[in-house]
Amino acid sequence: MDLDCESIQREIAATVRRTKEDCPFVPSITNSVTMELVANAQLAAGGSAAMVYLPDEGEGVAAVGESFYINLGTVMPFYAETLPRTVRALHEHRRRWVLDPVAIGIGSLRTELLRCFRAMPPAVVRGNASEIIALANLWGLDTGAAKGGVRGVDATDSVGAARPAAEALASFIDGAVAVSGEWDLVTDGTVTVRSEGGSPLFTKITGAGCSLGGVTAVYLAEASPFIAALTAVQAYNLAGTRAQREAKGPGSFRAAFLDALYRAKPGAIAENPFALI
Repeated sequence: MDLDCESIQREIAATVRRTKEDCPFVPSITNSVTMELVANAQLAAGGSAAMVYLPDEGEGVAAVGESFYINLGTVMPFYAETLPRTVRALHEHRRRWVLDPVAIGIGSLRTELLRCFRAMPPAVVRGNASEIIALANLWGLDTGAAKGGVRGVDATDSVGAARPAAEALASFIDGAVAVSGEWDLVTDGTVTVRSEGGSPLFTKITGAGCSLGGVTAVYLAEASPFIAALTAVQAYNLAGTRAQREAKGPGSFRAAFLDALYRAKPGAIAENPFALI
């Protein structure tokens, strides 16, 4: 499909409408610090959420979920079994999934899990600039980029610096990559988009990025990886902009954001400012 701004907008609006109509079931294995916001954001976007932990749970819901979200923000010892078994089940059942490689490089278990995903990769990778660079390097992709400077869950690299790594990753997985930061980049390896909006208050609440990954997985049940990733980014940038107008601080921003995400109309999400770059 040839993509220009008008056709992308039509696809985004259609994705939002279908999601609200279908309420896709999208399970997650995600950061225990942020799962409540992940679930609420998935519900606000129109999906149905479930949080799972154990190996048999992961395998079971992988077979029935319409897509899946995996976030490595808090890695439990039993994830050494849960995550490989879940990813194998997703691969066997041809279910698409979203990966958020939070805090890549911290600890041997997280590193080994991310390394093993290379053989059965996700449809979408979402992360900050440093995480995207670090994952591309871990998977041995030729990006021409320096090693990502991950500091806990924070980035030390700019979104622009992550573009070669993002495009290489997207081409490798035959899917899409979304990079969050001062502006947002979404690419399928060939088409790359810059999305604007959002709010500085996203950095003052726990789980903004994690929940973005969860909402991306919701849209992935209804659209191609590129359109799903961009729809989620567009929805967050629109809702963040609107929520900031009402918020008095991080607490009220969080509530206003969920309300804005829930109320956002398909056309408004599609028309949030973005450009092909």
